[in-house]
Amino acid sequence: MSRGVRVLAMAAIVGTLASCAVKPPAPSAPPASAESPLPPLTGAPDSVPTGPALQRPGSRWVPVRWADLPGFDQDATYEAWNAWLKSCERPPAAFKALCSEVRRLSLATPEEQRQWMRQRLQPYRVEPLNGGAGDGLLTSYFEPVYEAARQPGGAFQVPIFAPPPGLNARQSWYTRRDIDTRPEVRAQLAGSEIAWLADPVDAMILQIQGSGRVRVTEPDGSQRLVRLAFAGTNNQPYRSPGSWLLGQGAIQDATWPGIKAWLAEHPERVQDFLWSNPRVVFFREEPLTPLDEQFGPKGAQGVALTPGRSIAVDPQSIPYGTPVWLVSSGPVAKLQRLVLAQDTGSAIRGAVRADYFAGWGAEAGELAGRMKQPLKLWALWPK
Repeated sequence: MSRGVRVLAMAAIVGTLASCAVKPPAPSAPPASAESPLPPLTGAPDSVPTGPALQRPGSRWVPVRWADLPGFDQDATYEAWNAWLKSCERPPAAFKALCSEVRRLSLATPEEQRQWMRQRLQPYRVEPLNGGAGDGLLTSYFEPVYEAARQPGGAFQVPIFAPPPGLNARQSWYTRRDIDTRPEVRAQLAGSEIAWLADPVDAMILQIQGSGRVRVTEPDGSQRLVRLAFAGTNNQPYRSPGSWLLGQGAIQDATWPGIKAWLAEHPERVQDFLWSNPRVVFFREEPLTPLDEQFGPKGAQGVALTPGRSIAVDPQSIPYGTPVWLVSSGPVAKLQRLVLAQDTGSAIRGAVRADYFAGWGAEAGELAGRMKQPLKLWALWPK
């Protein structure tokens, strides 16, 4: 999903959740192998000098020891290996030579995987270009799951559109208000409806996240689960509807549950709330195989996202496909884990900035809607 449209609507959010990702049941830990999948690895002690800092277009990387990564020896790294295998489907040049070993290590124990990382990779603390090791910002996103109908009827009156004919990716198209109020604009969208939702606020959430799953009821009454993937925007500026409500003093709880509760009490304000964001997202329908259902949508790297192990980053700071050690402790979750940089978003800007893919469905949405907490990042780069 090209998430230039998914921005800080979820970022002004705080709360208390104990979970850190909503995903299918984690695989059980691989059994200790009698024989390592790779030859014995030996390397220099972790206390030796670690070399010069590296300069990226949007960040500065300072070499550190593996011992400087909080919680590194406790992570269930095998849970991240699916995400790493996905990255190896479209590996960056720096990691291409390592992918054969990554594949061989997919059934290794966490201890073997960590041993290999210590041998092959160098950890770097990610800092702003001007230096300083202050905290960055971690937010989260998810893939909504909604009921939908193929044709309008009953409660299902909110259309989800494919890109209209003649949409130019480099030119601004009509605003959300224009689409809702101008018959000549709506006429241009006639025939572009993919499906119909029951709640316009859910449609807004779907557009902000940039992707979603819908269980579509067909005209014959049959149902099937499909993915709605990002296909473009009207190239209007994004305005956070939650920030709009906060700015008006209407709410203090800017989570989606809080927003929805306020809108239920003030139905006369729903339309203004929706129109506060002029940007509209268009989608394309994709089938969901049983295997596809176990992963998220494709991120900017072009590979499917893994719940709890994929993050969106600023590619000027951290290249796509880079394994990253992520540490964040806040009111929503305590995270010390290996993740892969596989996506981006228009609000994901800065050296120490990440958006954490929480998974799909209501529970993932609850987590994503509340996460806004301090962040530290270490890039793990080939030696």
